[in-house]
Amino acid sequence: MYAYLQGKITYKSPTNIFLDIGNIAYDIQISLNTYGQVENLDSVKLYTHLIVRDDAHTLYGFFDEDEKELFIKLLSVSGIGPNTARVTLSYMKPDEARSAILTDNVAAFKKVKGVGPKTAQRIILDLKDKIAKDSVGLAHNVNYSNTGIREEAISALVALGFQKSQVNKTVDKVLAQDSSIDQVESLIKSVLRHLS
Repeated sequence: MYAYLQGKITYKSPTNIFLDIGNIAYDIQISLNTYGQVENLDSVKLYTHLIVRDDAHTLYGFFDEDEKELFIKLLSVSGIGPNTARVTLSYMKPDEARSAILTDNVAAFKKVKGVGPKTAQRIILDLKDKIAKDSVGLAHNVNYSNTGIREEAISALVALGFQKSQVNKTVDKVLAQDSSIDQVESLIKSVLRHLS
């Protein structure tokens, strides 16, 4: 229904943003990878995918078409819903996910919350031929401010379905082990490895 939306960002978190277009703000769910691209922006163009259910119409937004296409491909796999697809794209960049599919790396997908060994094998089996035809997307690194990364990481992980008490402990453990972490994305990925 919506190919993309372009407007001013009025709110942002690692899991969603509000995009103001003509004084109407759209609440758009995003992956951690997309957050890494928009974190320092005031306005953005996001490629979108609308999921309609009986109880909600949910917009998912992606910084580039590459990530959007992979999200849609993940949704085509039996047992993968939008939240699991988004968590997958928060844990791995599109290039990493494609590489895992092409190299039959079941272990990489098993680390994603909500993906067990059978689902991981199904992702690889269902998508390997499709991914082989795709071009490799671009990966970008974005620096984050030190301010509030702990709170942002906790908020994002809770929004992705993890229990807050478990997240708090794991975030503190990760930061105690590596106090040099100064990016929300890096912190969340480190915590995801411990929670898997």
